[in-house]
Formats: sequence, structure tokens, C-alpha cells
Amino acid sequence: MSVNNDFLNWKGLRRTDPDRPRPLADAILRLIWEEQQISRVDIATKAGLSRSTVSEIVGEILPLGLVATVGEGPSSGGRRPIVLEFQDDACVILGIEMGGSHIAVALTNLRGKVVAWESRDHPVRSDPVGTRKLIAELCKICLATPAAAGRPLVGIGVGLSSPVDPAHPDKLSTLVLPEWNERLGLDDLSETFGVPLMVDNDANLGALAEHWWGLEQETQDLAFIKVATGIGSGHIIDGEIYRGSTGVAGEIGHIAIDPHGKTCMCGLRGCLATKVGGAALEARAKELLEDYPKSKLAKKQFNSNDIEEAALKGDALALFVIREAAEFLGIAIAGLLNLMNPSTVILGGEFARLGELVLQPLRETVQSRTLVNSVAAAEIRVSTLGPQSVAIGAATLVLKEALGDSSLFPLGKINSQGGS
Repeated sequence: MSVNNDFLNWKGLRRTDPDRPRPLADAILRLIWEEQQISRVDIATKAGLSRSTVSEIVGEILPLGLVATVGEGPSSGGRRPIVLEFQDDACVILGIEMGGSHIAVALTNLRGKVVAWESRDHPVRSDPVGTRKLIAELCKICLATPAAAGRPLVGIGVGLSSPVDPAHPDKLSTLVLPEWNERLGLDDLSETFGVPLMVDNDANLGALAEHWWGLEQETQDLAFIKVATGIGSGHIIDGEIYRGSTGVAGEIGHIAIDPHGKTCMCGLRGCLATKVGGAALEARAKELLEDYPKSKLAKKQFNSNDIEEAALKGDALALFVIREAAEFLGIAIAGLLNLMNPSTVILGGEFARLGELVLQPLRETVQSRTLVNSVAAAEIRVSTLGPQSVAIGAATLVLKEALGDSSLFPLGKINSQGGS
């Protein structure tokens, strides 16, 4: 069998990788997934392989149920080629967002399409036992939907609103989640469903989702800023998530914005998180209530969601609080643009639903604080994936790994359960 090492390198695989005994087959499977439909002849041309080698490998792949023949393609003079098609619905993947105050679960196919979705508000930070129970419950609900149709599960991805050390993914930050005793504790979930569980920071996964499925699929460098209960950023550099040496890259919420400001939960003073995010919005609105006696917020207990709803309806107090927070966020993003020069900055999380109410003051602040070249090259916009972005990214984390190592697919179950 001939081997094209350039093709393997292109797919990020090594012939001698002991964890990938079939790297050439994995690379061809990934190529079929990328093209969606392709003939053996075209595979040979794109991969620089002989037709006999391609035919041999495709013969190994077809019985797995991930690829099927779907008819003949156009002829260029000889026999019409047989077209191969990747079976997007052969399997499903669970993606979980474990936010500060909610749990969301997406069930996706192998093309990032959400086929089932469940979301619940929950005091995640203060209730680890209840959170684990709710995650298992929502996963079971998604897998029981008609859309799942008994298709085998590849794996479970989890996005956390906390730094994640790749070397110790089960160990949680005591600052962000003090009640969890440093332990994620989702091993039972992995055992229950008999699949691997993969964990990353929620903003990292939002960035991954945008890179794979959003408007930035051709962009190799982008930043995703998630603003919800807290605030964090995820970064794609050269097409890959940048995590830093211990997984804390992107903690934009702890950039010092006001050296004389309030003390942050992390112990530092004047962090961005004291100005932007759910708790920060609520605290600021309460400080200003006396100045806005006609505000609808003055007549009830409110949370950050109420502030956002009031801003959308034109409430003066809410609009002031939102604009002020957007300006502080703009200061941090300006620094990000000057330092890293991403081509796109994408705003996600609950804050993003405010659209231009946030984007206009944010962009104005960025314009006044960045080098001309860095801001001119960058687009700042809200996510097109909406509130599902992190959960989709969590599922994508699993898909990305499986497309690089086909042994992660539940290959023995695909055909037997009718998923092909």
C-alpha cells in the first residue's frame, strides 16, 4: 500500500502515531466527511494516492456504516465513477453547556446539526449534586427523542464556565466553583452511556463552534467572547483552540479595567468581571435606581435577564447600564485586538441578544483605543449560533476527535442499529 505522508500531514496525522494504527484510513474518512460527496477517483487525486490504494481503504471504510455509495457521478470520458457520501446521521453526539446558572444539552448529528435540545435554569455553582443529576436527566431526554432514532452515541462533550486544565480536566477551579470541591464528577455519565467524555472551557467551545459551523468557517484566527453570568473568551489560532500551558488562556474577565474598582471574586481589584456579566449588571442597576425613579426596574426585584429585557424595551436605566458595560467590554476587546489581531471577534452568551445596543458603544470604544490596522482588519459581531453555540461546540469537540481517530466511532453498532 502506498502512503502519501504529505496527505497525512495535511490531516494532522502521523504514520507512526501509536494511538492511530490506521492513519491513512482516518485521513480518507475525514476527506470524505469534508467533501460530503466524492468519488474514489477524486479521493486519489486530492490525496495523491494510487486508485488501488484508495479502493482498498474505501473497502475497509464502507462496512463501518459511516460512508455509503449513492450512485454514479458524471463521466470525464471513461466509466462513470461511483459517488461516496458521508452519512451525517449515522451517529449522534451529546454536547453539554454547564453554565453558571443553567444547563443546556444539545444532541447533534455528525454535521453539527442540533436534532434535540433541552435547557433548564439551575443554581449550578451552589448545587453540584443537583447539577449532575439534571445533566444526566437532560441527556436521557435528548436520547429518547424520535430524532435520535436509536442511533449510536459517539461521545459526550462538556463546556464549563471555568478554566479547564487539559492535563486535569476533571479538576475544577475553587474560585469559580467553590462548592464542587475541585471535582467535576461526571464519570458516572460516561459509564452510563458507555462513551468517552471530553471537557473544555465554554468560551473555547463557543469559538470552536463558530469556526466549524458559523460564518467564520474559512477564518483561521478568531476570538469568541461569552458574556452571561460571567465573562470569558475563547481563541482560535491557526484553526485550533489556543488553551495556554495550563488551560487558562482567555480569562478576559480578569483583565484589570479599573485599578481602584471593586474586589473581584478572584481576589483581584477592578477586573472586567466586576463591570460586565450578570452579577455586575444587577449590582450597577441597583446602585443607580434612585437616579431613575420611573424605571420599570424600580418597581420589582430583578436579575440580569430583566435588565436586558428592559433595555430592549427602551428603559432608560437599563440602557445606561448596558451601554456602560459595553464600553468596559470595548476596552478589553481593544486590548485583545492590539495584542492578538484576530480577524473576527464574536460576541456570544445572553448579552449578545441585545445586538446593536451592545455593538454600537462597544465598537465606538474599540475604535478610539486600537491601532488603525488592528481594528480595520477585524469584524466585531454577534454569534449566529445563538444560545446553542457552547453546547454545539461541546459536541464538535467530540466530532473533531473522532474524525481524527475513527476508533472513537461506535463502529460495531452503526449498521446493527440502522444508523447508516
